Amino acid sequence: MNRYEGRRVLITGGGSGIGRATVHRILAEGGRVHAVDVSETGLKGTADQAAGHGHPPAVAGQGAAGRLTTAVLDISDENAVTDGVAAAVEALGGIDVLVNAAGILRSAHTHRTTLDLWNKVIGVNLTGTFLMIREALPALLAGDRPVVVNFSSTSASFAHPYMSAYAASKGGIQSMTHALAAEYSKQGLRFVSVAPGSIESGMTTGGGPGLPEDTDWSLFTKLAPALGQGFAGPETVAGVVAMLGSEDGAFITGTEIRIDGGTHY
Repeated sequence: MNRYEGRRVLITGGGSGIGRATVHRILAEGGRVHAVDVSETGLKGTADQAAGHGHPPAVAGQGAAGRLTTAVLDISDENAVTDGVAAAVEALGGIDVLVNAAGILRSAHTHRTTLDLWNKVIGVNLTGTFLMIREALPALLAGDRPVVVNFSSTSASFAHPYMSAYAASKGGIQSMTHALAAEYSKQGLRFVSVAPGSIESGMTTGGGPGLPEDTDWSLFTKLAPALGQGFAGPETVAGVVAMLGSEDGAFITGTEIRIDGGTHY
């Protein structure tokens, strides 16, 4: 399936988790990808896998490495985003699809949440998404069947205690997606968002969201997905992102798609 042959895709958060899985999925479908991330090490891992080292089966052996460029970028830094998007446009020769997968998750009791922590989460997740969209808009509007896929979260609509900053950032992304879809609909630019939940990623494994030591687990009324056993892999979300950015998603805009295995049905 080569839905992305000839398409130019800029993906943030491409150094790990869902962002990395999306890079591999788009490459596997024939696309050209420019992946950015704050982690140079993460980007190297993504590039190594695209070259067949670490062998993700969907990518190895398909010449994917030749269609991937990478660059370190902090999406919360306005000047860096301005320069980074310009570099992406130059590397790709334009942009047809922007995937805003970069994000961070921090948890704390709200009465103990510092302004610095709040601003960091909002600055990366919400403001960073806005900056990427703003700078990419001229290239997108000149692109072929342009699409922006934003990353919301199930926390935007369902209670995730101790994550007020994160929930606020993702709710803002979801609302912004609706507004942008209306604003640019007549110019043929689609805006959609995905709302993952119960997905394995850097946010949910290892240190995870860093819940407080005295977490009251009774506040989490439902934790397990209804489908299958445990959390799903990041490729589960990558497949939906690939659909939304392709012609298979041509009649989808101004909405969000929840991907959580029924955790929040």
